[in-house]
Order: sequence, then C-alpha cells, then structure tokens
Amino acid sequence: MVPTKKILIVDDDSDLLELLSIRLTAAGFETIVATSAEAALNCLDITRPHLVISDMQMSGMDGMALFEHIHQANPTLPVIILTAYGTIPDAVAAVQRGIFGYLTKPYDPKTLLDQIDQALRLTCNSGNNEPCEESRVAWRKSIITQNAEMEDILTKVERVAEGNASVLLLGESGVGKELFARAIHQASKRCCQPFVTINCAAIPEQLLESELFGHVKGAFTGAIREHKGLFQLAEGGTLFLDEIGDMPLLLQVKLLHALQERIIRPVGSTQPIPIDVRIISATHRDLKTEITAGNFREDLYYRLYVVGLTIPSLAQRREDIPLLANHFLRTFAEKYEKEINGFSPEATNLLLSASWPGNVRQLMNIIEQSVVLSANPLISYQLVYDAMHQEEAQLVSFEEARKKFERNYLVRLLKITAGNVTQAARLAKRNRTEFYKLLQRHQLDFTLYKQKEKSKEFC
Repeated sequence: MVPTKKILIVDDDSDLLELLSIRLTAAGFETIVATSAEAALNCLDITRPHLVISDMQMSGMDGMALFEHIHQANPTLPVIILTAYGTIPDAVAAVQRGIFGYLTKPYDPKTLLDQIDQALRLTCNSGNNEPCEESRVAWRKSIITQNAEMEDILTKVERVAEGNASVLLLGESGVGKELFARAIHQASKRCCQPFVTINCAAIPEQLLESELFGHVKGAFTGAIREHKGLFQLAEGGTLFLDEIGDMPLLLQVKLLHALQERIIRPVGSTQPIPIDVRIISATHRDLKTEITAGNFREDLYYRLYVVGLTIPSLAQRREDIPLLANHFLRTFAEKYEKEINGFSPEATNLLLSASWPGNVRQLMNIIEQSVVLSANPLISYQLVYDAMHQEEAQLVSFEEARKKFERNYLVRLLKITAGNVTQAARLAKRNRTEFYKLLQRHQLDFTLYKQKEKSKEFC
C-alpha cells in the first residue's frame, strides 16, 4: 500500500486554510495546517511533510522568508507559493531562488493539483523510500569531468551511496568536497531527506556544540528558547561536517560519543535523543599528522574514515579545465545576460597552464569576473590574466585570515573599552588571563589605548 503524501499548508487566513485543506484531503492527500510561518517551522521536524504550500503575505514572517528557512534545512523539500499580489517578475524571481511553484489567487484548483503532482514526482517516487530516478541521474550531472581518476571516484561514490557508512573526503581547499558530499546524499536512499552542512572552522568554539547538538531553554545566558541542533535537523538524512580537522578536542569527544551511541544530548539536557543521520566529513588537513600532534583523536578518525575519498586538485586534472571553464562561462553569461560565446585561444592556453592554488573555486571566480568585465563575444587573454593575478593577490591562507580577523577584533575591543582589559575580556566572553594571552600573541599593548583616550580628553 502506497503511503499518503503529507502536505503542510501555511496561511494566516483560517477560512482559506480550511478550504484548501478540504480540497487537498478530497484529492487524497494528508494535510497539516499552520496559521503562521513560525508555527510551520515548529512542526516541520515532527510532521515531515512531502510538500509545503504557503501564502506569500502573512503577519510576521512572509512566505519567501519561510522558504529560505526550509531550503536551508532541507533543500529537497518543494515549496509552492500562493499569493494575491503576484506579478510576472515576482514569479520569475521566486522560481530562480528555488521555489517550485508560484500561483496567484484565485488559483485554478487543477493547476495547483498538477503542480503538486509534478513536485511530488520529482522529489520521491511511489513512497517506498527508494530514491527517485531523477535524483539518481541528477547527482552525476553536477560533477563535470573527463578525468580517469575522477571517474573512478564517481564509481566509488555510487557504491558508497548504497549504504550508510561514514565517508571522509580529503583534498585541497576549493576542489569541491561539498559537491561530492551532496552527490553521495543525492545518490542514496536518503536523497528525499535533509542534507545539512556546517563548517566546523567558521563557528566559534563556544557556539559549535549548540549548533551541532542543540540546547534547551535556560541552558546558558541568552538561551531564551529551545534550539534544535543540526543533528536533529538532519534526521533521516545526511550531515556534512566540513573542515572537521578544525573541530576542538572537547567537541571531538562528544561527536565520537554521538556516533558510537547514535544518540545526542542537547546542551543543558540530560535527556538522550536517538539519531538516524549519515555522517560525511571533509578536511584539507593531514589528519594523521594532526593525530600525532595531539590535535585530533585517533578513535574519531577511524569512526569517520570508514570510507575515504581523496579529490584530486585542479592541477591534477587539467583536461577538465576547458569543460569547467565553458560550464562556468555559460552559467555566468546567463546570469548577467551577456552574449559571450567562448575564450580566445590565448585565454584558453593561459587557463590550461595556470597553477590553480585555489582549485575549482578559484577558476569559477576568475570566469565570473571575466564575464562581468567582458565587452566582447570572446573572453580575452588580458581579462583572464588580470582576473587571475588579482585573485592570487587576494588569496591568503585560512590561518592568516583568522589571525587578521582576531587581531582586528581585539583592537576594536580595546578601542571600545579605552584599554580596560577587564571590560574587554567580559565583552569577548573570556577570562582576564586568557585575554592577556591573546593580546601578547598579537603583540598588542593595551596601555596605548588608554593613552589615546586620555589625549582625547584634553584636546
């Protein structure tokens, strides 16, 4: 027996909400109703609908804001927008942002049912939890290559996707590790469930635990409501832990426990929550070196490295450069509405011979800049050369970027507090001893900021 598809309907007009619910129920769907976007978000994880239909204009969060929240947590969940104030430009903009359907009120019931049918056929098949045929094809189309090593990796991706083994993706920054993580998810039986991603290096240590595991109300200062972590948001799907090599040791212990026991405990809670999540992680670091240095747990490494895939750098797959360059060219020419047909022979040779320290991400940025600045149907050598050297001049290591941000942050605190270390440490949520160490690390003299403040007083 085929399970009934569930549709979440969101509208702050209770009469219209009831009418639409009756019509969809009569059409054989199970309906869940919410009178606000906020209420819809609260019940998403519990009800797990196959489709969302939302009004555009609502008090509080509107339909597009609701879509953005849904799309961030579950990119595969289709959303249809109904509005009484729609225009053609609005509809085009909504579809470009990822909205599946955009209908104006009063809507034609048959048109709405047709859109619902299309959305459900594209996201899941008959409901037996097997991935739809479209998803099986789509995952492969997203990775452009004619390199033999890459083809071998894609064969492994297809095999790995059949099970639930943890996967560790290795390779330089910019090679496309997240793209491969999404490919594994899309080719798996979890493809209709959420794909959730987090960059472990981009979130402050004191917030990372809450982001991963969630927290209960009152768990710490500022925790005014319950917060679901990414493990809960990814339930039934895939959680992608990018830059796992930068995760603090204390959190590595908690992550290891979650993976071993298949349970999590939100911050401030003693109640365990069972999880069903596939873990894919990635790093540009040499984790074996990090283990030797005491920066990464060996037991966690083997828990994550059930299957390892190393993505080659762009310099190792130069035959793919013309394919990727032309793909990006078509994408950005369409985005910026420009008639550009290709690259000059000299520009192509320059692309083929470049060192590409930033890999595919750098190539994409250079092609975008070249398309934006080009006034001719062909991208010239000079445009590519200028973009390439400007890009390379701007590229700094992650450590350098973090050090610069940290120093600027400390300087700003000292300016705000006129060199008062106690007050600055309090704003940074650090104790005085730790804060003094940070100042010493960046060779900052807090007394200079006190003198500046006094000089202002006497001016």
